[in-house]
Amino acid sequence: MPQIITEENLRNLIDLLVKESKVVVGPKETGSVVLYQPLTAGSDLRLDSLPRRSAKELFFPICENILTYQRQDGKMQVTDVDRSHFPETVLIGAPPCDAASPAILDAVFSWDYNDEFYLERRRKSTIVGIACTKGDDACFCTAVGLARDTEAGSDLFLTPLKDGSYGCKAVTEKGKALVDAHAALFGEAASVDAALFVEQGTEKLDLAKIKNWLEGHFEDPLWEKIADICVGCGSCAFICPACHCFDINDEGSTEQGSRRKHWDACGFSKFTNHASGHNPRDVQNKRYRNRIMHKFKYYDDKFGKTLCTGCGRCVRACPVGIDIAEILSTINAKQD
Repeated sequence: MPQIITEENLRNLIDLLVKESKVVVGPKETGSVVLYQPLTAGSDLRLDSLPRRSAKELFFPICENILTYQRQDGKMQVTDVDRSHFPETVLIGAPPCDAASPAILDAVFSWDYNDEFYLERRRKSTIVGIACTKGDDACFCTAVGLARDTEAGSDLFLTPLKDGSYGCKAVTEKGKALVDAHAALFGEAASVDAALFVEQGTEKLDLAKIKNWLEGHFEDPLWEKIADICVGCGSCAFICPACHCFDINDEGSTEQGSRRKHWDACGFSKFTNHASGHNPRDVQNKRYRNRIMHKFKYYDDKFGKTLCTGCGRCVRACPVGIDIAEILSTINAKQD
């Protein structure tokens, strides 16, 4: 029989996890917006709105120390960050467009170098995904191969039911362990009647066709047309579940300080600026071209994955109204 959990017991589960000293993160009303934030009680959870920012910050913080240094007795002492103190974390309420992104990012953070800061957080995290029953004009997850009930990336997947409870499926051993440890909160049902999913208006894109077009159109008038309005603010990259560019800087003095990893964005004018002063992406159309190429060609070439989950955040956040789904549809319709 399928397992279910009631709305009340879902919130009770959060209360229990907090008492177990787990860090529980989920959509929470913060001021006038909903963000992924630590939950102190089940009553904090908001499942009626997509958080403004993605959940990647849980595994890939905006800024973090990777070492500290201090001069002692004339010698420089370097201290690594103790990653063993990274907490056990449960992410609850991630829709498919957010739950899928860590599995996409795993490839790059464990490629030619294992980023143990990212990977340790991933090892210590459990993701409770939830099927999405609503959306807006910016959503396009179905266009890039996901669906409202895609389980990829979730350890435990919840499906909203018409009676207000949730169908539960343990997708991984982590998900099964979470259910087994709190079995009293979960029940069984002879059948489940899922809530209706709202269909998206965006057509499914032929990603292979788009990739083939990109391979032959490194130089194309389309890039200049897009870049005419792009201001290079980086909002799209920072709010994206899959963008992962970062820079590393030393901050402090000659006596003490820290080496820190910071988010960066390929749309920034100095992102590819060389020490010589040469910049191979010296104008905005080259930078936006790289954004599209990276998401729909380069990452696929390297890892066999599309670097986009169709969450629509970049569309909502862009101050000049650039719509990446519209751009992809334009490319998808091209014949050469």
